[in-house]
Amino acid sequence: MSLSLVTPTEHAFAEFVRIIGKGKRGARSLTREEANAAMGMILDDEVEEAQLGAFLMLLRHKEETAEELAGFTEAVRARLPETGIEVDIDWPSYAGKKRHLPWFLLAAKCLAGHGVRILLHGGGAHTPGRVYTEQYVDLLGIPVCQHWEGVGQALDRHHIAFIPLSAWSPRLQYMIDLRRLLGLRSPIHSLARVLNPLGARCGLQSIFHPGYQETHREASRLLGDNAIVIKGEGGEIEINPDNASTLYGTTGGNAWNEVWPAMATHRHVKPERLDPNHLAAVWRGEAADEYGELAVIATIALALRGLGATQEEAFERAGRYWLARHDAM
Repeated sequence: MSLSLVTPTEHAFAEFVRIIGKGKRGARSLTREEANAAMGMILDDEVEEAQLGAFLMLLRHKEETAEELAGFTEAVRARLPETGIEVDIDWPSYAGKKRHLPWFLLAAKCLAGHGVRILLHGGGAHTPGRVYTEQYVDLLGIPVCQHWEGVGQALDRHHIAFIPLSAWSPRLQYMIDLRRLLGLRSPIHSLARVLNPLGARCGLQSIFHPGYQETHREASRLLGDNAIVIKGEGGEIEINPDNASTLYGTTGGNAWNEVWPAMATHRHVKPERLDPNHLAAVWRGEAADEYGELAVIATIALALRGLGATQEEAFERAGRYWLARHDAM
């Protein structure tokens, strides 16, 4: 190979890698505008694979800021079609469960039965030993859609729909799937929770690791969204009734916090195995589960709180909704 005497032109995306990777003293976070531009190039497939891997892992190492999440979200939203679909609750489900069944799905199904329009979305199985929403939706009769038109039809008919991330943003799904190559979750797992792709009245988010809840709340506030962020059980949007829960909310541009006490008088022992049929049996009223039903009622209340009810009103209605779940279907 002959020696090149011409200095190559730097790739346009190299600037963004350099900003966050220039060492302890030289590196900084991206501005909101820079984050928007960087994610735009990624979504438009204008970056090299080496750049993408480096960018995602550098972000993971330094930890993404609220401004970066807001900028990334704006880039994604700018590339989504205008659908006109009305949604009450945006319900991202990307973590999976390993200690308890996904009781939050019964909460979402119950709310839908009472007319609350809910969009569920997720990124598929990515961690061994966990169960994912995609593995339970058929069992619970939750419609799975592959395009926005189907989502609109399902919401009009059933008030609930699940759409996989791969169906509306395959590029984001590709980045999530890089975990098997990189060995770590990328910041896309966090971003997916903020996206609220159809502009729902309230976006619910669950961030398991302490400290990130306020970052996500601030990102949603910057975007002008109404949202509630919690440390949900297993990383999913599900209130753990054995523990007190802090709600990190933003409404009309104003941030607020609210602490909900534990509902249970004792800590429940986690089940030996996660049996999907037990979840369905509790829904049908053929089996009882103290932990599960407390989790369902509290999670219903969380969604109602996001739609404007007070804490007291939310719990009162949540209990009624659960008891009348079959009458409302």
